[in-house]
Amino acid sequence: MDGARQGASPDERRLHPWSWLFVLLQQLKQFIFPLVALVVFGARRSSGDGELWASLAPVIGITVLVVLAILQYFTYRYTIGRDGLTVREGLLHRSRREIPFSRIHNVVVHQSLLHRVFGVAEVRLESAGGTKPEAQMRVLGLHDALALEDLVRHQSHGTAPVAPGQEAAPRDEGTTLLSLSTMEVLRLGLISNRGMIVVAAGFGAAWQILPENVMAQFFRQGAKQAYGYAEGLHLGWLTGAVGGVALIGVALALVRLLSVALALSQFHGFRLTEEPRRLMVERGLFARLRTSVARRRIQAWTLHEGVLHRLFGRRSLRIDTAVAEKSGQQDTRALKDVAPIAPPEACDALISHLLPQAHWPRDDWRAVDASARWRLWLPSLAWLLPVTALVAWQFGAWVWLPGLAWMLAAAYAARRQAHRIGWALDDHLVAVRSGWWSRYWRFAEIDKLQALRLSRSPLDHRMGTATLWLDTAGASGMSAPLALRFIPEADAVVVHERLTTALARRRLHW
Repeated sequence: MDGARQGASPDERRLHPWSWLFVLLQQLKQFIFPLVALVVFGARRSSGDGELWASLAPVIGITVLVVLAILQYFTYRYTIGRDGLTVREGLLHRSRREIPFSRIHNVVVHQSLLHRVFGVAEVRLESAGGTKPEAQMRVLGLHDALALEDLVRHQSHGTAPVAPGQEAAPRDEGTTLLSLSTMEVLRLGLISNRGMIVVAAGFGAAWQILPENVMAQFFRQGAKQAYGYAEGLHLGWLTGAVGGVALIGVALALVRLLSVALALSQFHGFRLTEEPRRLMVERGLFARLRTSVARRRIQAWTLHEGVLHRLFGRRSLRIDTAVAEKSGQQDTRALKDVAPIAPPEACDALISHLLPQAHWPRDDWRAVDASARWRLWLPSLAWLLPVTALVAWQFGAWVWLPGLAWMLAAAYAARRQAHRIGWALDDHLVAVRSGWWSRYWRFAEIDKLQALRLSRSPLDHRMGTATLWLDTAGASGMSAPLALRFIPEADAVVVHERLTTALARRRLHW
């Protein structure tokens, strides 16, 4: 790594000389909107000396940011010890942080396109708690970043770290468990819905940023022009309907193309490798991300299969880890996608290899109570009946025909979903499965459970059933629930007592 600099102790190291540039760019991202607003609105409202001040203010602001970025380079130092890192930073307000290697649960080496041009990388050392990384180094030389990653990896293996100034041992790239070809990444883009998420986020941001009624006026003008153009062509209602459907199809195709582009950008060159007691993922086309996690930090597993997955004969496998999800950077930090897309046999093989006690795929699924069929239908029926009745009152009784057809379709979907719901439990693992249209399997080792909650709704009291909710560390609000639903109360009590005993035994061992 970078050697000692003048004015620093022999063991202290600094960031890469270009680090100030990347700190400046990060600060500009945060202050770009205030600076633009200052230029635009200041130019509109100023005249004379005020106009001169308005034109100089952004220059002064950028100059201040440059000075702060350079000061961070000169004041940020870190020292590698035998048991951890020491980080010192600050000029007027100085801080010193001791970071034991045992506290570091995840190492992220991130390279944007600009990082790759300069041959540098950003390193984040993450723990299982907190709202920010234990240390965030913008930026280190790529060789130094990989050496620091190796250092943490060696510590997790129980081997001695590389001493300062000592040549690092040849890098062990580990055993490749899964790699995605370009064709597989293209399939992932077609299956995923990332493009729609980006479009929705863009509309939401535009609605918040643009002045009031601008978006509404934009849509009104667009609809009026489209209607006028169609009216000028003197199209019949059937041709107009076909044209509208074609436009919707083109829009959906463009969104899918955007999804493919995003998948290529994020998952090109995806490679999952296994090292002793650790998993590592490297991916990205323009920005390369290299992140690893200790296998013992894996808390829960989710196997997902949507309609398009089944069409392409694929599934996805994700994990929850003990590394906390930091706000705003979920995708670029903790390792989540073990297999973004893979054949079902490959996903099953991965689970069997990484979690042999799971005995996957399982054949001991237990069905839920028969009342789940109509209870899953109730939510759809609760809004379909009043809506259909209201529309039929306005437009005539014929509306009941599509309404009843919808109710029957919802009943069929509820029946199929109830047939799919199941749970399994042994001495090592608890697993649930659910979904019909979009299916998922979620499971966790019993030793990784954090909390249990047994709940009963009024319907549960009536039907003699209960729901057992199981919580694990690292689960996000978007994850499928790890819950045993619609099971007989007696079974729920037995499972609750069994898991409670297992958790109590684990705490005693601590």
